[in-house]
Amino acid sequence: IMEYCSVLRIKCLSIAYICLKNYTAILKGVWTTLWLSMAGTIVGLILGLLFITLRTLEVTPKDNEVVAFLKKVANIFVQAYVTVFRGTPMMVQAMIIFYGFVGIFHWSPISAGLVIVSINTGAYLTEVIKNGIESVDNGQMEAARSLGLDSKQTMRFVILPQAIKTILPTLGNEFIMMIKESSLVS
Repeated sequence: IMEYCSVLRIKCLSIAYICLKNYTAILKGVWTTLWLSMAGTIVGLILGLLFITLRTLEVTPKDNEVVAFLKKVANIFVQAYVTVFRGTPMMVQAMIIFYGFVGIFHWSPISAGLVIVSINTGAYLTEVIKNGIESVDNGQMEAARSLGLDSKQTMRFVILPQAIKTILPTLGNEFIMMIKESSLVS
C-alpha cells in the first residue's frame, strides 16, 4: 500500500506540474470548447427551427403546382438532412466538410468546426423540436383556431410556448453532448 501511495503521489505531482506550467493553454482550450459548444448549439437551434418550419409545410388546395412542388421538395430535403447527419458519425462529417470543401471554402479550423458542430446539432434539434411540438395536445391547436388565430399565430403564441418545456431538458443534453463532441474538431 505504501508503494502504491508513493506512485500515486508522484503521478499527482506530475499532473499538478503539467497543469501549472501549461495553465494558459488549458484555459484557452476550455474557453474554445465552451464557446464552440455554445455557438454551435445556438446556431443548431436556429437551423432546427428553420428546418422544422420547412418540414411542417403542408400542401393545401390553394397552392399552385410550383408551390406544392417546392413544399414537397423542402420536406424531402429536411428528412434527408436529418437522416444523413444523425446517421453518420461526427468525425466523418468533420473530415468531409473540412478536407472535402477545402478548395471551395478557405476557412480556419475553428470556423470549419463551428459549421460542423452547428450542422450536426441542427439535425438533432430538428427532431427534438418536432417531438416537442407533437407533444402538445391537438385540442390546443383547435382552441386557438376557434379563437380566430391563424396557423402562424397559433404556433407562436400557443404551441411553441408549451413545447418549450418539453424541449429545454433535451436542449441541455444536446449542449452537454456538444461539449464532449467538440473534441473531434481538434
